[in-house]
Amino acid sequence: MAFEVLAIADAAKRSLADVAYERIRDRLLMLDIKPGDLLNDDDLAKDLGVGRTPVREALKRLELDRLVVSYPRRGTFATRVEVTDLAFISEIRTQLEPLAASRAARVATESMREQLRAVMRAVESFDTAAASVVETLRLDARVHQGIYAAAANPHLEDVLIRYDNLAIRIWCMVLDRLPDLSRHVHEHVDLLRAVIDGDEAQAAELARIHVSGFERAVREALFAA
Repeated sequence: MAFEVLAIADAAKRSLADVAYERIRDRLLMLDIKPGDLLNDDDLAKDLGVGRTPVREALKRLELDRLVVSYPRRGTFATRVEVTDLAFISEIRTQLEPLAASRAARVATESMREQLRAVMRAVESFDTAAASVVETLRLDARVHQGIYAAAANPHLEDVLIRYDNLAIRIWCMVLDRLPDLSRHVHEHVDLLRAVIDGDEAQAAELARIHVSGFERAVREALFAA
């Protein structure tokens, strides 16, 4: 009985840590917590309605994701977003996004392809002009993370989610200055269709074009500011 109680308590603790991680991560991605901001674990714990331990565990995970950085005796801060980060992140994504897309086209199960069809329908009907920033970013993440999952390589998925999150932070900085936001969102349709149809070469090429176009658009918006 004692072991069962400990197991239940352990599961609850992990669950709270996961909730804290996801909610703090989303605030960092959407820049509700701005680059360079100090993260106070007491304040976060009160705000999220959890204890300090889950928050501290969440911050450790977020540091591995390069979304926060901790300094002895100074505290934990949201990592800054530098223009040079865009080139570094894009360099990695330009190589790995096509790999994930082509692999997903090759190995995705019929169940995964059906899930991607549902995502494709959501993109086709998405009204960029009426949508909020959060809705737009969540749809973008749904597309990319759906393809990562369909690729069925957990190590590749883990790396790409991490770098997609870093890209989202940069995107948030310029979202209101991107002239072709609707085109960027809806070009996911052709990418998803190539994956669903099993066209490896087309999926890889469209993924590469998409990532390259993202970097170009963001860079133009940053330097036009």
